[in-house]
Amino acid sequence: MNNADFDELIHAPNRLKICAFLSPTGSVEFPVIRDMLQVSDSVLSKHLKHLENAGYVKQRKGSANGRKRSWVYLTTTGRKAFKDHINELQKLIKYSTDT
Repeated sequence: MNNADFDELIHAPNRLKICAFLSPTGSVEFPVIRDMLQVSDSVLSKHLKHLENAGYVKQRKGSANGRKRSWVYLTTTGRKAFKDHINELQKLIKYSTDT
């Protein structure tokens, strides 16, 4: 069995949830992701930094109504990596049910 597309960086539970949450969207505000994961700002920042360093997500900073805001989105590379990882998980599931 070839696990070439199994991505251990994405597979960490919170990072997997981040990618899954961002996958069907254009971008999502930082607090929305934080609240969905029910983690602190620092925990989310750490996970996003790992994904950013891999080129999987980017953050866009801006302001609205005088408040600084940050939006997070999956890059093209991130979308492909997430899709490949999900496909590999599906293969693993199929393999485990076929044996």
